[in-house]
Amino acid sequence: MFKKTILFFVLVSLLFLGGNVVHAQTQDATQLVLDQVKPLSRSHREEGLIELKSLLNEQELGAPLFNPLKYTIRTGVNSGMPIDTVVLLLLLPVVAAVISAARHLVGIQGFGILLPAALSVSFVATGPVVGIGLFLVIVFISTAFRIILRKLKVKLQYLPRMSLILWLVVLGMIGILFSGPLLAKYPDIVNISIFPVLILVLLAEDFARVQLGKSVRVAISLTSETLFLALMSFAILQLEAIQRFALLNPEILFITVAIFDIFLGRYAGLRLLELWRFRKLILSK
Repeated sequence: MFKKTILFFVLVSLLFLGGNVVHAQTQDATQLVLDQVKPLSRSHREEGLIELKSLLNEQELGAPLFNPLKYTIRTGVNSGMPIDTVVLLLLLPVVAAVISAARHLVGIQGFGILLPAALSVSFVATGPVVGIGLFLVIVFISTAFRIILRKLKVKLQYLPRMSLILWLVVLGMIGILFSGPLLAKYPDIVNISIFPVLILVLLAEDFARVQLGKSVRVAISLTSETLFLALMSFAILQLEAIQRFALLNPEILFITVAIFDIFLGRYAGLRLLELWRFRKLILSK
């Protein structure tokens, strides 16, 4: 978990730093995020950026004591910080709260809260189709290697085996990335950056860990639920109405999310899926 936390905050920090951090032949990680937050036409994205910045500049900020985030955002954007990056960071607590509610109230499991949130950011960078496609490749590599080891009756301890699985996964991802010139008709794969790949590799590590510790069925179930949470979070990050509200009312957004998390944490009843599972027993009383 510590490793995932560090990597996630590194990803967010790089989004803040923008194009000065990583210079590649294609687009850097930040530009990929900015270009694909709204996966429509480029002209539509540019119009959306202009509209967001116009709304921000036209807003009356009020007293600095009660609107510190508004002043901070206005200063950052006027200094050249990409406005889509600001919106993305503002929405991360919302995404975390939604994932918490889905797990705590509904009963969806998945791999924690941090990993689905990080996956939603990676889907913003790669697009959900490419992201899920890369993940399926990763899962295929790790599962095939596990089956091969079982057939060959090669016994390895848990940590070295996990390390070897990740070695093969990285090797497979390198093969996909370097085959970019052969995939010119798929620009999302050609232009992919390293950071979404790292997030997907982390998910593959969790998949392999559960697969080795429990069963393939449990691993597939948890992974499917994680992908569902990530896609749901990705959809939230794409909503223009929420983007505008987060940008223009950051204090209200943060306070509301904090209050929601507190009330959510005080709920100790059955989850919706548990109510459905035990519905016959409950109705019989």
